[in-house]
Amino acid sequence: MSKRALLEVIALDAEDAIAAQAGGADRLELVTDMAADGLTPSRADFAAIRAAVDIPLRVMLRVADGFAAGDVSELVRSARELRAEGADEFVLGFLDEAGGPDLAAVEAIVDALDGCRWTFHRAIDRAADRDALRKQLAELPGLDTYLTAGAAGGVDEGLPTLVGEAARSGEPGYEPRLLVGGGLRLEHLARLKAAGLDAFHIGGAARPHGWGRALSAEAVATWRGAVDA
Repeated sequence: MSKRALLEVIALDAEDAIAAQAGGADRLELVTDMAADGLTPSRADFAAIRAAVDIPLRVMLRVADGFAAGDVSELVRSARELRAEGADEFVLGFLDEAGGPDLAAVEAIVDALDGCRWTFHRAIDRAADRDALRKQLAELPGLDTYLTAGAAGGVDEGLPTLVGEAARSGEPGYEPRLLVGGGLRLEHLARLKAAGLDAFHIGGAARPHGWGRALSAEAVATWRGAVDA
């Protein structure tokens, strides 16, 4: 099995997906509406992207901007519809008003995923207590990744936290892989890789001309080379 580092890229549609795979992405995070920081794509969009590429797809489950769950029944319904379409990896994460994990919402959605693998996204960077959140979620089936910048302000601010958490890999609550994303830049990679981190997530970095323009296979290839260096 290949031990190269994971490069995950945000894709909005099949065109993005094809370009990201051509550039060397290992996995895609599928979302819609980046003005709201990424919401659940439609079943039809998932099907089109699944038909266009053969790399793994993680599908966002989120109905509104922010880290409150909102309509949990809608999230559960979307999860089931996407599962029926063939989706088998997901991204989700919600906080309660106190800044802890919204366990009722997360557990309801995870139950609908029926054992699928999933990422707890950057809600962890807004949590009141990151360590407590990890331990509260530790027994949930399928959780294998935390997407995190280490801090709400992004990787610049969160680097020390990321390095510290990487050193705790394997401890209770720290078994899931750290997927670094959120203000990630190429110059961060050396320190992150030196700390043992081996999974990286990009969105805007794959679109040098902005979200209104096509994803750049060349930009993804630059990241692929840097991640592998």
